[in-house]
Amino acid sequence: MQFKRYGGGDSAFLCLHGWNGNHATFAPLAAGLPEGVSLWCPDLPQFDSLDAITSELQHFASGIGKPLRIIGNCSGALHGLLLAKRIPVERLVMIDAFAYWPTYFRMFLTPIAGRIAYLTAFANPLGRWLANTAVAQHRAASTDLTEGFRRVNHAATYRQLQLLAEMDAPESFRGLVHEVEIVFGQHSFGAVRRSAQIWQSVFPAAKQYELTGAGHLPILEATRQLQSILFQERRCTV
Repeated sequence: MQFKRYGGGDSAFLCLHGWNGNHATFAPLAAGLPEGVSLWCPDLPQFDSLDAITSELQHFASGIGKPLRIIGNCSGALHGLLLAKRIPVERLVMIDAFAYWPTYFRMFLTPIAGRIAYLTAFANPLGRWLANTAVAQHRAASTDLTEGFRRVNHAATYRQLQLLAEMDAPESFRGLVHEVEIVFGQHSFGAVRRSAQIWQSVFPAAKQYELTGAGHLPILEATRQLQSILFQERRCTV
């Protein structure tokens, strides 16, 4: 599995990117990384089942030491939860993680028409521009929610979306992780904010953090706030 390691410390975090991301998703966190901390950021494997992906992550995690701490961005948090069904996870930071499929994702999964809709929205420059413009209220003016689709294998990325639709129900993860933090952008999607409440019901002891000024790209849009939660003080804001 290809990966990038930021920092050289023994205090390690396994960093799992979202749907159209890669290891570079976590690059902003590497600037000013505290001494003694390292971020292990794999490119999630493109297998044809969630079980195969989880097995590969389990093998990868065995090489970064214990206790296992995971930073999961968007759907990466869901992969972290699947991993927690296999091996002990001490801490999971869930960043803008969906707990259910909103309509704008479900429409991409309808037979035939869904694939066409996906390609129209993400596989050509005009479609990406229109999609990014349509969600302007959920991102900072300087960021692009569709930028990651410029360089992906669209067949593989669409298959990843199909696999994510097979994810276990949130309740099935109850009690699996010792320490959970639920993080979301102030201006993120309504479904993300509603999902935060669902995750809170699954993990009643979890701490919630709302990142001021951030949309659905908190790692880019609220880097310093997020670093404070991850590596320094953890002040709950909601």
